[in-house]
Amino acid sequence: MAKSKTAYFCQECGFESPKWVGNCPSCKSWNTFVEEPVIKKSSSTYAEAGKQNKPVKINEIPIEDTSRTDLRSEELNRVLGGGLVPGSLVLIGGEPGIGKSTLVLQLSLRLKGRKVLYVSGEESYSQIKLRADRLGVKNEECLLLCETQMENILTQARHLQPEFVVIDSIQTITSQNVDSSPGSVSQVRECTSEILKFAKSINIPFLIIGHINKEGSIAGPKILEHMVDTVLQFEGDQNHVYRILRSIKNRFGSTSEIGIFEMQHSGLREVNNPSELLLTKRSETLSGIAVAATIEGNRPILIEVQSLVSTAVYGTPQRSAIGFDTRRLNMLLAVLEKRMGFKLSHKDAFLNLAGGVKVNDPAIDLCVLAAILSSDLNIPIDNETCFAGEVGLTGEIRPVGRIDQRIGEAQKLGFKRIFVSSFNKPGLELSKYKIEIVFESRVEYVFRKLFR
Repeated sequence: MAKSKTAYFCQECGFESPKWVGNCPSCKSWNTFVEEPVIKKSSSTYAEAGKQNKPVKINEIPIEDTSRTDLRSEELNRVLGGGLVPGSLVLIGGEPGIGKSTLVLQLSLRLKGRKVLYVSGEESYSQIKLRADRLGVKNEECLLLCETQMENILTQARHLQPEFVVIDSIQTITSQNVDSSPGSVSQVRECTSEILKFAKSINIPFLIIGHINKEGSIAGPKILEHMVDTVLQFEGDQNHVYRILRSIKNRFGSTSEIGIFEMQHSGLREVNNPSELLLTKRSETLSGIAVAATIEGNRPILIEVQSLVSTAVYGTPQRSAIGFDTRRLNMLLAVLEKRMGFKLSHKDAFLNLAGGVKVNDPAIDLCVLAAILSSDLNIPIDNETCFAGEVGLTGEIRPVGRIDQRIGEAQKLGFKRIFVSSFNKPGLELSKYKIEIVFESRVEYVFRKLFR
């Protein structure tokens, strides 16, 4: 019997090598090569050239009016760009226990009047039924299939002709064409390729779940993310109730949209106005707390920034931030010490964004500095004041984008005053706002008005 040919594949990017190497020549990752069998595909001959596609002039291609599928979820429709495109392949990744299976099962049950095929390779029928009863949503058109064989899944999908297919998860599915374990590079690549061909041929959208590795990226070859049409990242802290669905790649819409959910006992609840939930209702003013007007995707959000500054007990000051970049925190502390003369080099500085939300928007820089100084001076900031401004290394307040949306969100939630950069003033229609807008060019001018 002839020995099957094997090769070494990088688990990160799928690069193929005839022998094992320590450093991947493609993605430069170390110790990622594993030995797997090589899949031989039948090559087309010249005689079959007549059956192949021929070039078409771009002006002669008819424009098809593709109607998107309404997923009965405002947050999901927003992230996908208005709904699910027929024949598309969507990949959802996230940490274990974050709620990926709950999200897709809840979505399948809510699509009443549409035939949905829910395929699970991780749970039994009874386990899925228990979770469905806990969600409290019933849908007689939702069909369950506990299967890990790719050929059987596609056969059932071709026979049932569903309008929507969910696979949980791609790392548990195996193909008979590949002689390797589930979740390997060859299995994930082959199964995804078969799903993609099937989805495009019968014009049925597929939603697949992908596990992530310890680095936080989707497990399997990197080519997996290139093959699918949309990549969604479901993230959040398991110690908090809020979850964010973020678009990493979307061929049919924008990648700047996010969806926010709240994890409850009965499933995931959509959060239409996250600002009201991320702001703590307090009866008294406390030092070290400030409110920032930030943008997540295309949605303005007001978030509470909490800070604690204290004397370093062990000599070496600590710098810790939750939901904020620690390196940027060190930079802002250096700006306070160099440009304003506050001696914080011998003090501990801790920062926390309420609600477990992670924010990369530089427009919260001014709010972070205000919260730090408020804690250091032990002077509270007015509850009806918020901030929106990026801080430069020279201490200037730089302008931020979509300032009109930030101001409008602050006004809607009842804030009386907002500090913004003076460079945002040109082109801003002040007559339509009832909130007091304070324009300043440097951080010291802001702090003189706050702590005078």
